[in-house]
Amino acid sequence: MNNNFYKSLEDKFRGSTELIKERLTIYLPFLEVFKNIEQNVNVVDVGCGRGEWLQLLQENGIDAFGVDTDEGMLENAKKFGLNVKLIDAIEYLKSLKDEELCVVSGFHIAEHLDFELLKELIKESFRVLKPAGLLILETPNPENIKIATCDFYLDPTHIKPIPPNLLSFLPEFYGYNRTKVLRLQESKEIEKEVNISLFQILEGVSPDYAIIAQKEAPNNILRLFDEIFKKDFGLSLHNLASRFENRLLSMEQKATQAEQKAT
Repeated sequence: MNNNFYKSLEDKFRGSTELIKERLTIYLPFLEVFKNIEQNVNVVDVGCGRGEWLQLLQENGIDAFGVDTDEGMLENAKKFGLNVKLIDAIEYLKSLKDEELCVVSGFHIAEHLDFELLKELIKESFRVLKPAGLLILETPNPENIKIATCDFYLDPTHIKPIPPNLLSFLPEFYGYNRTKVLRLQESKEIEKEVNISLFQILEGVSPDYAIIAQKEAPNNILRLFDEIFKKDFGLSLHNLASRFENRLLSMEQKATQAEQKAT
């Protein structure tokens, strides 16, 4: 009998290791910039789980270390020779020196934390990040109606969905220089679709999103990140609803024109 419930849940609903690694490549351009300014690009991934992100980082020449409190998850990570430790995320961050890391990342950990712990995670990350360092937090997107009302609760350890505006405000409040929202994992077919249906509005918005918050640094350093920070990512509810309204308006105009021709 498999007694590791959470790992089994992840395996069934989160996706294969290769699928997750492919999705995570979207963050690599943010980290590649560090290779121009740091001799050693180092990342700590909190709640590292099965270790897909750690694998991807190592494959791209980035020093990666992961922490988690789930032994079953870490056993899987260790099978790939990944550098991981069984320890609470905030406890580990508190053990680090000031300005020690280029990146602190956490994928689908924020929604598991009490709000006070989430604030502490963001504050501790700020302390341990170097100038221009990045905090990456990915979480389910409650702008997606199906995610917010159904799929979010597939994981019984989730506390509550976090609106993008709230999660992006927290780093701003605690002193980060800038924060970007990335909407993620949307269907490529819907992304190109013009005639949006009501069903697509209900479940077509990017199912996940991330915030990337950057610490203050000299302007000549921050400018190196400007291009990637300006890039747009994903589908918002406003975007799909606007397309749906345009479709209805077009249909209404065509119906009016047909009536006029008939009279």
